[in-house]
Amino acid sequence: MSRFLFALGQSSFRHRWWVLGAWLAVLIAVVVGFLGFRGQPSDNFTIPGTESQRAVEQLQQNLPAFSGAQTQLTFVAPEGRAITDPTLTPAINEAVAAANNVENVAAAAGPSQTGQIAPDGRVGLGTVQWTQQIGEVSESSLTSLEDAMAPAEQAGLRVEYGGSVYPGYKVDVPHLPEIIGIGVAFLILVITFGAVVAAGLPIITAGVGVGIGALGIFVAAAFVDMPTAALSLALMLGLAVGIDYALFILNRYRNNLLLLMPRDEAAGLAVGTAGGAVVFAALTVIIALCGLAVVGIPFLTYMGLAAAVSVFIAMLIAVTLLPALFGFAGGQVARFIQPPLQPGRPKEVAQVATYTPHRTMGATWARFVVRFRKPLLVTGAAGLILIGLPTLGMHLVLPSGASQPEFSTARQAYDVTAEHLGPGFNGPLLVVADLSDATDPRAVQTIAANLGREQGVVAAAPAGGNQDTAAIQVIPATGPNDTATADLVQRIRADRDAIEADTGATILVGGNTASNIDTSAKLAAALPVFIIVVVGLAFVLLTVAFRAALVPLTSIVGFLLSVFAAVGVQVAIFQWGWGASLLGITPGETISFLPIIVLAIVFGLSSDYEVFVVSRIREELSRTDTAVDAVRSGVGLSARVVTAAALIMFGVFIAFLAGGDPIIKSIGLTLAVGVFLDAFVVRLTLIPAVMAMLGDTMWKHSKWFGRYVPDLDIEGTKLEAEHRSPVPA
Repeated sequence: MSRFLFALGQSSFRHRWWVLGAWLAVLIAVVVGFLGFRGQPSDNFTIPGTESQRAVEQLQQNLPAFSGAQTQLTFVAPEGRAITDPTLTPAINEAVAAANNVENVAAAAGPSQTGQIAPDGRVGLGTVQWTQQIGEVSESSLTSLEDAMAPAEQAGLRVEYGGSVYPGYKVDVPHLPEIIGIGVAFLILVITFGAVVAAGLPIITAGVGVGIGALGIFVAAAFVDMPTAALSLALMLGLAVGIDYALFILNRYRNNLLLLMPRDEAAGLAVGTAGGAVVFAALTVIIALCGLAVVGIPFLTYMGLAAAVSVFIAMLIAVTLLPALFGFAGGQVARFIQPPLQPGRPKEVAQVATYTPHRTMGATWARFVVRFRKPLLVTGAAGLILIGLPTLGMHLVLPSGASQPEFSTARQAYDVTAEHLGPGFNGPLLVVADLSDATDPRAVQTIAANLGREQGVVAAAPAGGNQDTAAIQVIPATGPNDTATADLVQRIRADRDAIEADTGATILVGGNTASNIDTSAKLAAALPVFIIVVVGLAFVLLTVAFRAALVPLTSIVGFLLSVFAAVGVQVAIFQWGWGASLLGITPGETISFLPIIVLAIVFGLSSDYEVFVVSRIREELSRTDTAVDAVRSGVGLSARVVTAAALIMFGVFIAFLAGGDPIIKSIGLTLAVGVFLDAFVVRLTLIPAVMAMLGDTMWKHSKWFGRYVPDLDIEGTKLEAEHRSPVPA
């Protein structure tokens, strides 16, 4: 593989205009597709195989008026007054009548129709049923709904909005996080390379890759229900790995230039050595992201595939466009801002003299790790376990109004409803009754009465229907994300026969709250399968890459420690509220799909650093006498670039705390912590400590393995030996 990559890198350098033209053609083609087929990512998703999804499908077929999105209207009267006040009721009725005239509204009802009025009379709930699904309700329709509430507001009422859609529920993806991430990355690259041109190349290549990936997502959204979070995830990951992959190859190219190699040979050798690690690292990330399809939830599958494509594009750009840009940059890549020259010495020799890896901080750290490997191994592993202990208290749910910032209308509606009516009114269940075989003419009333007698139910009443299907609204005593509400859903399903009685009707428990509960349960059930599949495939890939079983085994154990600690930090901040105010975070619960996304991404990225560090150690093993010396040299040579890469990843991910979406904030923080701990604690400390302790045992493999498994030489050791040049004295 190293020879193929060498030829690819050298050819890209020599035929740089053709390579640049090809990538510009790809970018133009995606732009044309964006202009011609632009779709809009949405929050419209299905959960196949769940009861709540079957309830939705039944409503769509037989009672479409109840199958669309829903907005909850919360009317709040001034202090000392009630919404039933004769001076306020007409204003509410006028507002509800205007809401019925909004485009795509199937039906709107006020508190007098729903009967959901607080005992003190200050708060009443209305509903707006849309003919469209969640992701299809337009911003203009929601704005018109807001305008329709003007009579109520002019009368002195406060109107807040909640439900599955409401004015302002779509959080625009801000560009500030990407700008911050790029700024941090450029600063780190300037410090790492001491050259503006060298620092700019990874930014350029990552920008091209992110542009292609982002525009491609909009094109794909015209044909599939691409979730809005897919764009943020692809931008986040594409930018981070795009810079990192370019960084590794660029670092090797600069070192080759400092060794006075011809430029085309230096470019080919950089791609043939560091590029091999980049390819394998990218493959592990892609495998992990594609593994999200194992969960069986389409929106997660699309998120994973979109991010995987972004990583694949970043890899292709790193091994083709980057060496082409080396050709355009000429000698500027190896030119320092302040060349460290000594008077009277030739410039080239002085630059070679600066390449003294044994004097770097990375080499000092490597010697420290090898010397104190046992205490570092114990304290490092114990520290990660301690940091991760909050993970044991993790509560997985999908976001509700309670997780929104305090200033948002959804949070205002949630709080005032919970205070005056009860938390269960924020997450009603929708029980769908199939009446096609009903024998009792009062089947709906009988089922509603039986539901009302269930433990944990405040009220149950028919919400509408026809001769084939009826919808019954059930108000729990607890909030939508309370474990007691999930228990209630399971209890109703378990008591199905008793609730249906002898009516001949059958019921399904659905609604937004039940759908969220089913989603969380399905994610929890899929998590072990996901880990086995993804980790198993990556284990095979890393075993083939390094031809030693202990290398991937220690890598996986280290990854699990990193994720455990990262999720622990997330729970402590986002659930328990430790330091949440300093970060502008509203404490709530852990998003149910966060663990599986973090597992996929951190596993892939941790494998990146494993490949970059261990491949360099293995490369040094062919030059040194002992495995311990190889650890010292390999870590010393890779520490600087891995540190820069990890800090760039951390900067890109942590910058997403500047966004407004709580989901993106939680994912960004968890990924940032996971990458930081994995790079500095696991890959640059624990793994070298273990390798130094095990010595040659780390690299042993069975005879049949050596006979039948090809040596891919991802480090390019043989290739580099052929092109190695002596350093001038």
